Amino acid sequence: MRTHWQVGNAPCSWGTIENTGSEEARVDPSRFLDELTEAGYAGTELGDEGFLPSDANRLRAELQRRGLALTGSWVTVRLDDPDHHEASAQRAVRVARLLREVGGEDAVINLGPDHSRVPHRTARAGRIRPDDGLEESGWRHYTEGAELVARAVRDDTGLRCAFHAHGASWVETPAEIGEFLDRTDAELVGLCFDTGHVSLGGGDPVEVLRSFAQRVTLVHLKDFDPSVLARADAKGWGYPELIRYGVFPELGRGVVDFPAVLDELRRIDYRGWLVVEQDVLPGQGDPLAANRRNRTYLQGLGL
Repeated sequence: MRTHWQVGNAPCSWGTIENTGSEEARVDPSRFLDELTEAGYAGTELGDEGFLPSDANRLRAELQRRGLALTGSWVTVRLDDPDHHEASAQRAVRVARLLREVGGEDAVINLGPDHSRVPHRTARAGRIRPDDGLEESGWRHYTEGAELVARAVRDDTGLRCAFHAHGASWVETPAEIGEFLDRTDAELVGLCFDTGHVSLGGGDPVEVLRSFAQRVTLVHLKDFDPSVLARADAKGWGYPELIRYGVFPELGRGVVDFPAVLDELRRIDYRGWLVVEQDVLPGQGDPLAANRRNRTYLQGLGL
């Protein structure tokens, strides 16, 4: 049974997160790669399209000279609107071709929902009620879109897609994750299991991992601070404010039971990457220092 995994990180831990903030506030990509390497990580995700080089030869050279692997990439997809399905598929295929050429056959396309676009879901992130969700036609559009994108990626590149349940999107809670997985083809769409977003959605990461183990294709390690969420109603905070005020803190400073998560990953014999993500906004904090501490925390758990 596998007892060790490679540990990567992602540009969102350095504030490059779904094209938020000004160009001046965003970290330089060369600095990001240098600091990620210095902090002790073995691989990286691409991050926002265009952040790292989109030319395969240049990207390969930048990674190779630092000894880094390319693990996968978030690709923003809009699944609730059929008019956006084809554009989402084209975007995913474009990124997948780069991933396949540089990262190889095990790289994962991370289907990231176009979050923070629906006002009531954004305002109620972390406090979603059953009546906040999709109706039948909405679920049909959403899951058909996910399968269309995943099929296009598979047919063009052979790469696997993993859906990322996410705060301020239409799939956040454990019940919504289960509904999504029940309605999609396991051969086409896997699950990106993100410990922080599962916790934000009201789930216990170990229980969710156990429930959906057969679909887990990629693992994101993220902590969760419920005290930030507890202030959200009184402060009028939605999802962007939760990020700003640290709902996803450094590893070991929140409530996620990472030793138990790792034990469950060993039990199910998970064989992919472990990718640290500590979502921060551009210019927020000291990402190098924070991600050194994140790496040190995981080393203390034997990783």
